Amino acid sequence: MDMDHETNYTRLCGSLAAPPVFSHSSRGQAFYTFPLEIRRLSGAVDTVNVLVRQSRLTALELRDAEKLLVEGQLRSFNNRRGEGARLVITVLARELSFCDEAESNLVRLHGTLCKPPNLRATPMGRSICDLMLAVNRRYGRSDYLPCICWGSAAQQAACWSVGDRVRLSGRLQSRRYIKLTEDGAVEKTAFEVSVSEIAPEPE
Repeated sequence: MDMDHETNYTRLCGSLAAPPVFSHSSRGQAFYTFPLEIRRLSGAVDTVNVLVRQSRLTALELRDAEKLLVEGQLRSFNNRRGEGARLVITVLARELSFCDEAESNLVRLHGTLCKPPNLRATPMGRSICDLMLAVNRRYGRSDYLPCICWGSAAQQAACWSVGDRVRLSGRLQSRRYIKLTEDGAVEKTAFEVSVSEIAPEPE
């Protein structure tokens, strides 16, 4: 099995929210990006950015509201254009096809904590723990992926340390927030993995 598949796997089924647009070229290949909307059971919608090679698009004629199955991996990079650095999270599509199944959002990661866990609480008193997970990929590179745990899992995760290795599963969620700048309030979108199951890797 592909090592990257074992440590970083994402499977999404949702609706195409807009046509693909050119993103960039790398090693002679063109990449395109498009937003995929995935509805939660609560009715809220996560809008995820999907990155795909042009060669994988040529076999599909995508249209708005088309339902797609995306299998791939989470990717991160620091966008240093504009004001300050910003961690950009996308899904690199390894497989792309039409589907007619129920909408779904699955992420599985295996990585190393690279920042101290940050335990906090909601206004209603529910525990939340923010984690930053470094997930290795080939050729010595890593993706840095923000994750969030809830309740008893948050309490457990708060006891871990930088360098601990963990496995987790959950979903990729988008969250809008307001950032105050010199030019006023600006709406931004953050992406994080909402964790449903997490456990330390046995030594």
